[in-house]
Amino acid sequence: MALSDVDLTAMAQRLVTVPGVVGVVLGGSRARQTQTPASDTDLGLYYRAPLDTDRLGELAIAVAGGKARVTAPGEWGPWVDGGGWLRVDDHPVDWIYRDLDRVRDCWAAAEHGRYEFHAQGGHPLGVPDFAYAGELALGRILADPTGELAALRRRVLVFPRPLAEALVAGLWEADFLVGLARKGVPRFDTSYVAGCLFRLVGVCAHALHGAAGQWLINEKGAVAAAGRLPGAPAKFQERVDAAFAAITNDPLRLTLAIDIAADLVLETTEACAMMLR
Repeated sequence: MALSDVDLTAMAQRLVTVPGVVGVVLGGSRARQTQTPASDTDLGLYYRAPLDTDRLGELAIAVAGGKARVTAPGEWGPWVDGGGWLRVDDHPVDWIYRDLDRVRDCWAAAEHGRYEFHAQGGHPLGVPDFAYAGELALGRILADPTGELAALRRRVLVFPRPLAEALVAGLWEADFLVGLARKGVPRFDTSYVAGCLFRLVGVCAHALHGAAGQWLINEKGAVAAAGRLPGAPAKFQERVDAAFAAITNDPLRLTLAIDIAADLVLETTEACAMMLR
């Protein structure tokens, strides 16, 4: 059974006693109230170096048993950072590090319309650096002794117009990928075409969310979320599914997949222009 809000708040209050931990934020589906019984509970541990991982490890053992462990910062990769995969009362609870100064830097870039997708294991599209701001906007603060997280969250709740415009401008890449994908047809290169279309769809999903002024922080569910946006191309998710279903070693089917994607890029561009007016 998932931990109660009271239990999570109590855990957060213990976490902020660890040197380096500035505050704790409930994230993921639990924060958005879209969780299922199988969902993990994600707690963002916002810290400033040096983070006392020895003390944090002791606390992990205290709440999750002797086999619990936490990582050093950066051990899970440059953008996921680190943390601990714990089981508390037989429920999965993930502690996930977030370097608060880095979060601030990424937010400052987003405010000026600057962003990048960064290579990270487990994230085939890449981690958009503005996701740090989105996590805070979509999360729920559980512990914030100094009030710093609350002050930053008030700012990131407003999606920055320069970032929206930059994400829409980034649709040039989706259009470029259509041409690249077509080069794979004569070679029956289904994996290359699939890769081009995967990135193309991700770029479109982010552009649509940006134009709508909504944070998109996860590749999982991104297509469905984009399709639910007011003003998105009609049957966006169904057409994406149809494109990927058409990826076979038949050149006619491969061409059909690319044609569907090309139409989606065109309609996404038009939809974003309308939303940004």
